[in-house]
This record gives sequence, C-alpha cells and structure tokens, in this order.
Amino acid sequence: MKKYSTSTWLLFLIPSLLGILLFLVPIPTEDGWLVTIAVLANLMAGAIESIVPWIVMGILIVAALGSLFFVTKKVNETEYVSFLDKLFNVNLFWTFVRVLGAIFSIMVLFQIGPEPVWNEYTGGLLLSGSGLLSFLFTIFFFAGLFLPLLMNFGLLEFFGTMMVKIMRPLFRLPGRSSIDALASWVGDGTIGVLLTSKQYEANKYTQREAAIIGTTFSVVSITFAIVVIQEIGLGTYFLPYYATVILAGVILALIMPRIYPLTNKPTTFMDGTPQESQTEDVPKGYNVATHGLEKALSKADNNRSLSGFFKDGFKNVLDMWIGVAPVVMAFGTIALILAEYTSVFTVLGMPFVPYLNLLGVPEAAAAAELMVVGFADMFLPAILGAGIESELTRFVVATMSVTQLIYMSEVGGLLLGSKIPVNILDLVVIFILRTVIALPIVVGVAHLLF
Repeated sequence: MKKYSTSTWLLFLIPSLLGILLFLVPIPTEDGWLVTIAVLANLMAGAIESIVPWIVMGILIVAALGSLFFVTKKVNETEYVSFLDKLFNVNLFWTFVRVLGAIFSIMVLFQIGPEPVWNEYTGGLLLSGSGLLSFLFTIFFFAGLFLPLLMNFGLLEFFGTMMVKIMRPLFRLPGRSSIDALASWVGDGTIGVLLTSKQYEANKYTQREAAIIGTTFSVVSITFAIVVIQEIGLGTYFLPYYATVILAGVILALIMPRIYPLTNKPTTFMDGTPQESQTEDVPKGYNVATHGLEKALSKADNNRSLSGFFKDGFKNVLDMWIGVAPVVMAFGTIALILAEYTSVFTVLGMPFVPYLNLLGVPEAAAAAELMVVGFADMFLPAILGAGIESELTRFVVATMSVTQLIYMSEVGGLLLGSKIPVNILDLVVIFILRTVIALPIVVGVAHLLF
C-alpha cells in the first residue's frame, strides 16, 4: 500500500468522523432521537420561524424569475457551463413548475386567490412557520453545507470498497451507496436524496443506480415514524411497527431493482458514458480494507482547500433551494388539494378494497382510500386513519404510509426536482408496486399482533 503523510491521514479521518457524527449518529433530544444535522435544522427553524416562510417565498420568486430570464438561452454542451446556467437554465416544463411554485407561495402568504390553494391543509401545510418547506429550508442549509464531509474526504471510497460484496449482489448497487442508504434510514430521506443526486451528478452512479437508491432507500427518519404511530393511536406498538417497516423495506429493496420501471433504466452515467463493468475488483496485493483505505486517502489528499470545501457546500445549498423547493411547493400543493377537496383518492383506492378483504383487513373500504392518499403526503393516512376503530387496520395504515416511501409533498417532489432520472409516471408505478408487494407482509405481521 502506498505511503501517505500524517496530514493526509488526518484529512481523511477528521472530516469523515465529523460527517458520520453529523449525518449518521442519532442523539437524544426532547423530540426523540435525531441526527445532529436535523437538530441544527430544527434549532434554526425555531429561531427564524416567523420569517422563514417569507425567505422561502423569496427563494421561490428568485427561482422563477431566474428561470424565466435563462429560458431562451441555449447552452452549448461543449463550452464551459457556469453555475448560474446550471442553476436556472432548465427546460420549459420545469420553468413552468418554478413559476407555479412562486405563485402558490405568494397566494399562501398573502391568502389571496382560491382558498383551496392557501388553506392550512394544503399550501399552508407546506409553507407555514413550522411547515415542510420551512424545515427543508434549514435542513438543506446544514445538509448541503456539510455534505462535502461525506463526499470529499474518502469516506464513500472506503465504505464503498468494503460494502461492495453486500450491496452489489443484494441490491444491484455499488458499495458506496451503503452510506446513502444509511443516511436515509438513520437520518432523513431528504438527506439521502441530496447525497444520491450529488453522487449521480459526479458520475459515481449510473442512471439505474441513482433511480434505485432514490426510490428505494429514501426512507423517513425514525423520529417521523414515531410521530406517525402516535398520531394513529398505537404508540405502544412502536417496536413491532418499526421492525415491520424494516422487514418490508428490505424485502422491497431486494425486489424493486429487479422489476419495471427500475430495471429499464439505462446503465449509463449522467455524462452518457456506459458502465463498463459492475465488478469492483481488488488489485493484487490488496484486501478490501487496504484497497478502500488507499482510495480514501488519495481522495482526501486531493481535497486540501478549505475555500473549496465551503464553495462546494454553498453550491449544494443553492442547488437544493432553487431546484427542489419550487417542485415541492408546486406538486405538493396540487397533491394536497386533490386529497382534501376531491374524491380522486377515494376512486383510486377502490381497487384495493377486494385486495384488503382478501387479506382479512377489517374496515377495508376506509383503509383502501388511505392506501393511495399517502401518495400526496405521508402524514395524511395517519391523520385520516385515526378514526378507524380496528387496531389491526390502523397498524396496517401506519406501517404502509411509511413503507410506500414515494409521496409528493416531500420525497416525490425532491426526486422530481433533483437530477435523479425518474419522472412522475415512474413514481406512480413504483408507489403502486410498493403498496401491492408490501401489503401481504404488513397485514401478515398485523394478524400476528392483533
């Protein structure tokens, strides 16, 4: 193994350990166990609660105006593309989405226009002082700023080499994706999407790999899962509930990469180059530990600039604020309006009635609607399902709402706003497939418990 200086070793160890502590190690708080990044985000959100919706509105307006300004500008792929170009130069559809997001935010904060857009259960739910976008503003700030700790100093290279024998055969993923998956499960799905998107943009994942990670491992945090089970009135069942979420999640992670639409995604990188080989062989004279360590130290040695660290961090922050927040506002508001004011989800849930009856779920008609309403927002099934009498059915509703994973008010919106190659049709199909496959597993456990 090549020899490296003490400073290179420290450059690998200190930032990597800091990244692990910030993103992957939960600490006890008044709100339960949270990763440090989420604690910092909550502290900041609390301190600026009264003004953060106005700041977010400002960001959405900047995103819309910037995109309108750049929309007619053609980018020559062979020339250097500036960061502003990458930030604002999106196609007509995404420009429209950004404009819609800005319009919705103005309507919500000034309570103008049709009430279904701005009331407390739709746009107001997303853009209040304690709403989702306010939290995303702060989580994006800290996660984006400190993300280079995980990406730039060798941690992904080290774990990637160590985990390849597990991730590739089981989930069809490179070893480095183990950190993305862990960041989602322990921390928050938003952190996992951000990390995956950045890795994809850096040509570390193929289109298929990025789509698999983004739609399979972007799980809500343990803390949010606790909120769901308490909201539905089964707080004492948290341990069997979360064990069922993990069981169903792992089974789905084994199945989903092997079926449509994920299996149809190209095995090319973002820049168009094809994946030459899925094997990640260890060179002669090395074992997985020494090979991973050498790759990690080499990566750390090439990232000695402090200004470069903060420059990368602030670019991440702006990329998520400008690229993702408008999508969450636009798609999230529309999905919540449909859930609150129309019978769309009732009609869509009807095919699940015979399936739930077949599985022996009481109050199947009430539960069927909740199987699809989670596509709008993960918390909606818990709110609407609290009135169901059967504990077994409430357990199924709570567990499914977390296991379905794709919901437009957060992870779905984030995926569409990121560079990860999935579209709205992909998300609908993945949501339905996850629901159909997970239901027998979840209902089976529920029958054992109740």
